[in-house]
Amino acid sequence: MNVRARFVSALVVTAWAVGLPAQAEEKGQGEMPTAPGPFQPTWDSLEQYKCPEWFRDAKFGIWAHWSAQCVPEQGDWYARRMYTEGDSAYKFHVDNYGHPSKVGFKDICNMWKAEKWDPDKLIELYKRAGAKYFVALANHHCNFDCWDSKYQPWNSVNIGPKKDIVGTWAKVARKHGLRFGVTVHNARSWDWYDVAHGSDKDGPKKGVPYDGALTRADGKGQWWEGYDPADLYGPHGAARTPEAFRAYVVKWFLRTRDLVDKYDPDLLYFDDSRLPLGEAGLRIAAHFYNENIRRHGGKLEAVLTTKDMPPELRKTCVWDIERGRADRLEPYPWQTDTCIGEWHYHRGIGYASADDVIKQLVDIVSKNGNLCLNIPVRGDGTIDDDEVKVLEGIAAWMDVNSEAIFGTRPWKVYGEGPAQARRRSYAAQDIRFTTKGDTLYAMALGWPANGKLAIRSLARPAGETFNSIAGVSLLGHDGKLDLSQTADGLTVTLPSRKPCEHAFTFKITGKDLRPVEVAEPVPVIQPAPDGSVTLDAESADLKGTQIRLEEIGGEPSVGFWDIAGEWLSWKVKFAGPGKFKVTALCATPHRDSEFVLEVAGQQLSGKVPTTRSFQDFQTFEVGKVDVKAAGEQVVKLRPKDAATWKAINLRTLKMSKAE
Repeated sequence: MNVRARFVSALVVTAWAVGLPAQAEEKGQGEMPTAPGPFQPTWDSLEQYKCPEWFRDAKFGIWAHWSAQCVPEQGDWYARRMYTEGDSAYKFHVDNYGHPSKVGFKDICNMWKAEKWDPDKLIELYKRAGAKYFVALANHHCNFDCWDSKYQPWNSVNIGPKKDIVGTWAKVARKHGLRFGVTVHNARSWDWYDVAHGSDKDGPKKGVPYDGALTRADGKGQWWEGYDPADLYGPHGAARTPEAFRAYVVKWFLRTRDLVDKYDPDLLYFDDSRLPLGEAGLRIAAHFYNENIRRHGGKLEAVLTTKDMPPELRKTCVWDIERGRADRLEPYPWQTDTCIGEWHYHRGIGYASADDVIKQLVDIVSKNGNLCLNIPVRGDGTIDDDEVKVLEGIAAWMDVNSEAIFGTRPWKVYGEGPAQARRRSYAAQDIRFTTKGDTLYAMALGWPANGKLAIRSLARPAGETFNSIAGVSLLGHDGKLDLSQTADGLTVTLPSRKPCEHAFTFKITGKDLRPVEVAEPVPVIQPAPDGSVTLDAESADLKGTQIRLEEIGGEPSVGFWDIAGEWLSWKVKFAGPGKFKVTALCATPHRDSEFVLEVAGQQLSGKVPTTRSFQDFQTFEVGKVDVKAAGEQVVKLRPKDAATWKAINLRTLKMSKAE
C-alpha cells in the first residue's frame, strides 16, 4: 500500500478527523473517541476500578523491552544519546554507522531485522522460569511502533523486521497460557527527541543539521522514500507549534487506542508519571477499561499500570515502581518493573543474579506486589547465555517454592528481620510471609549458620491461645522438623542439606495465626577511618505513612516525602569530637524546599537546590556542626516549614571532618 496514501501528517491538526468513527463525532467525543461503558475519562470515574484476580494470582511477569534501540547493543536511550555530541553512544554511532546528519536513528530502525527471533523458544523458557504473564514493548521514546500501526508509518511491519512484533508476541504468549501485556513509552517523544533536531557544536561537522531536519522530499531515491522523518522525530524548527503539539497528543491517543483494539492486551503499561498527556491519558484509560469489559462478557480483566501515583489515586489503576519497591505492605496491588541489566540490550555488561531476582520477588510479593522483570533481547531476537543462566536459576527455585508465590495473598505483616527494606543484603533473620487459605508461608532469605531458624512473629506469649502451631514443613524436604515455640518465637531446627538455593520456604498450619509485634533495631552508622560518617537512605528510620524508600537509577533514595509532618532519622556513632561539614545529595524540581538537620544539640537549615527532576541529584553544602564528644547520636532530618514544604528525594547526607 502506498505509504503517502495510508498515513496523514502529524503536523496537520484537522487531518486527525480522517478515519474516526462517525458515531464518535455524533457523541461529541471529537478527536479522541472512547468505547462506551461505565468508565468516563475522569479520575473520579476511574475510582470504580478493581484489580482483577488473575493479576493478584500471577505475581511474576517477564518483559521483552525490545526494539530497534537494541541493534547497536549499546544500552539505554541510544536513539537520543547518538545525537548527543560527546556521549559514548554518539562516538560509537559515528565510528560504526556514520555521522547522524547522514545516518540517523531512522536508519537503525531499518537495520533491525530480528532475523534469529524464535518467540516460541523464548516464551517456553520464560514460562519455565515461572512467568504468568508476558509483556512486550509496543514503542519507546524513539517513537517507532512495534506493530502493524494504523497511525504511525514508522513501524515494524513497514520498516526493519517487516513483522508484527507485538501481534506475534501476543499470539505465542497466549498459546502458552500466559496473559499478555504491552508497554507504551512514546508520550515523551516530543521533548525526548529534541536532540535529533540539533547539530554538532564543534569539529568538522559543526552546524551541519542532524537528520531530524530532513523532510519527506529529502527521501526521494532513498530507502525511506515516501516516509516523513517528522512522523518519527517530530516537527522541526518553526513547525513545532502549539497546533502541532496538539496533533502529536491526538496521534498518541489514536496510536494507543489502535494498539488496544488490535491486540486486546490484559495489561497496559505507561512509562509516565500518573497518566500521560492529560485528557488523552484519561481517555485511553476509560477506553481500555470499557473495551476490556465488552470483550470479557461484562467482567473487567484489564490491568493498567503507571508511575508516581499519590495514595489518593491508587484506586484508579495499578501503581508501578520502576527499579524500586514498596517498603511496606500496600493496601492495593502494585508492581515493580525492573531489569537484570539495562533496559535495552548492552553487550558486555553484568547482570543481576538469580539470587538477586528471587529475593526481590519474595520481598515484593509479601507486600502485595508483582514483579515484572525485563530480560534484554539482542537486535537479532536472541538472549545471551548469561541471561539464560539467570532464568534457569529462577526456574530451579520455582520448582521447589512456587506454591508460596503464585495465588497467594499477604499476611497481616509482610515480614521481619534486620533488612526491612533498609539495606540490600539479606540474612537468614530476614523472613517474608505470604498466605494461601489457612496456610502461612514463611520464606527465609538466608540459611542460618547454626542450623536453627527463629520466626519471632510466631511467638506464643505465656497464657495466650493464638499462634497454636499444628505443623511446619520445609518445601523440598521430605523429613520432619524439630520445633519449639516460646514467648520469643517459633524455632525450627533445619536439616543438614538445603532443599534449594536462594530462599527457603516453611509451610505452616495452625490455629489463629497472627503476628506478634517485632521491634527491629535501628542500625548504627559507623564512622569511616577518617572519622566521616555517611547517612544513606537505606539506613534511615522513616517516620510517616507516605515517606518511603525507592530506587532511582539503581540507587536507593528517600522519596514520596510530600507530607511536611513526616521525617527521618539515623543513629550515628562518632569516633571523637570535632567540627564536621555537612553535605546532602538531593533532587527536586520544586523551589524553596527547606529542611532542618538536628544533630548534637544543634540545628542546621538547608535549602534544597532546584534540579531538573526527581532523578537529577545534586550535592550541596548544608553547613557545619560541632560534635563535642565521641559516642552515639541521633541525627534527625525534618521539613522546616509545613506551609512551604514541597517533596524532595534524598540519597545521602555526609558529615566530613572540617578543615
